[in-house]
Amino acid sequence: MTTDALIEHQHAATCKNCGATTAGNFCHQCGQATHLHVPSAREFLHEFMAHYVAIEGKLWNSLKLLLFKPGLLSREYIEGRRVRYVEPLRLYLSFSIIFFAMMKLSGVDIINVGGRTDAPAAISAPAGTQPPQTGESAEFLKVRADTVAWLGKRNPAVAERAARFLDLPEAQRKETAKRVFYSYTPYAIFLMMPVFALYLKLLYLGKGRRYGEHFLFALHSNAFAFLMLSLFIAADGWNFVRFVLLTWLLFYLPTAMRRVYGGGRAMTALRWIVLMFLHLVTLVSFVVTAVLSGLLL
Repeated sequence: MTTDALIEHQHAATCKNCGATTAGNFCHQCGQATHLHVPSAREFLHEFMAHYVAIEGKLWNSLKLLLFKPGLLSREYIEGRRVRYVEPLRLYLSFSIIFFAMMKLSGVDIINVGGRTDAPAAISAPAGTQPPQTGESAEFLKVRADTVAWLGKRNPAVAERAARFLDLPEAQRKETAKRVFYSYTPYAIFLMMPVFALYLKLLYLGKGRRYGEHFLFALHSNAFAFLMLSLFIAADGWNFVRFVLLTWLLFYLPTAMRRVYGGGRAMTALRWIVLMFLHLVTLVSFVVTAVLSGLLL
């Protein structure tokens, strides 16, 4: 080995990152490795696998608990056993990205904007808002006119954007709405996590749980939901498998709530019903707001 190679692979006496004096494989101040050399392609690949596929077993440990032991992964984190598992935020983001990618590739018709009939009818609209006759249904033209008129009284600029969008051909409207849906909905759902955790905090007042514990549980339970929905999409044509997945998704959350928070079955079931109602109302509100904002603002 050449002198340059020896220098390249030796342990640095001073950390190149923070300047602290080091002894050993890692800097005691910032944690950077002291074994310095330009990484090879193999090392880059190993680092990628280690961090994003958890080749050391973190992913499989996490999946085993997440799938088959409802709530246990959250309890492990709360009780301090964390290094063996994938971080909750990374787990949530990974499965949410997979879900939305699969939903987009599957061609599911998420949003149906407008409709056509064989016998269109002309609908009178306020001056300046009369749409072109494009063969749209009478119901759609009526809604279009009322919507533009209502928006025009509150925000003319938004009303103009709405009119332009609604005047697009039906196929183009649907394509635009889908593009906006897939662009904005993941952010809206992610922003719901603090709200989901807040609902848990309110439902378990007096239990001595910190908000961070509820947020952790929210990430894990929603990561599981995204994973189940992804498997549901993948199981197209396998009706029995889909039935099993939906059944497990239905019973998973109350089971996880009992394992993490304790309490009797009846009280847990009541909390679960309230949580699901609040969550669905919030989910629809966030998603609709996000999509409309993307289309009109």
